[in-house]
Amino acid sequence: MASDPISTYGWTAVPRDPSILLNGKKNNKTPELMTVDEMPLPRTELVEKVMAYAKQELPEETFNHCMRVYYYGQAIRHQQFPDWPLSSETYLLTCLLHDIGTTPTNLNATLLSFEFHGGMLSHTLLTTLRAPTPQAEAVAEAVIRHQDIGTTGKITQLGQLIQLATIFDNLGEGGGMVDEGTVGSVVGAWPRGGWGRCFAGVLRTEIGRKPWANTTRLGEEKFPEGVERNEVFRRWE
Repeated sequence: MASDPISTYGWTAVPRDPSILLNGKKNNKTPELMTVDEMPLPRTELVEKVMAYAKQELPEETFNHCMRVYYYGQAIRHQQFPDWPLSSETYLLTCLLHDIGTTPTNLNATLLSFEFHGGMLSHTLLTTLRAPTPQAEAVAEAVIRHQDIGTTGKITQLGQLIQLATIFDNLGEGGGMVDEGTVGSVVGAWPRGGWGRCFAGVLRTEIGRKPWANTTRLGEEKFPEGVERNEVFRRWE
């Protein structure tokens, strides 16, 4: 286990409101180009097993989204929050698992909102694979809260980072933190392939089956429509 699990696994508390972290600006630093080659994936036995699981369980469009979220998050962390010490392994595990609850099988398997079911599935998987308990719990919490967007209270650094990266890939918000060249490199490696249409369909499916779903807090129509209208990424769809 890490000598300091709080910092290593991303448990450090930060404001849930990203504008506080950015001092009301669009970035802390003008973003610079970072290619996927400059952000290598961590190579550990745990990552390899979870990567294989994600590739098997997730549709290609969702898996590619997970990988884009990893690279955008890494670019944001290195350039906007360089003092955040959370491990790349823990962040990658979170990215790979954050949408595991959206698969057709998992959506139909429970009455739980997909983030909550996904958090439980992630915790079970990582525990089975003998991940350190603080790491498994950090990933589970971040998966559960990755759509817990708001302006009050706190969230973990890990949770905030995946929020920023998923909001960027899904809605195009927060683009001031990622260089356009970085986007081109990431999309070139992990194509969107109509992701906006795909994810909006998943959201509508869940809301239709579970009108109480956590997703509705972002707007029952506003959120899916925003994903479909993502103007920032339209040319890459």
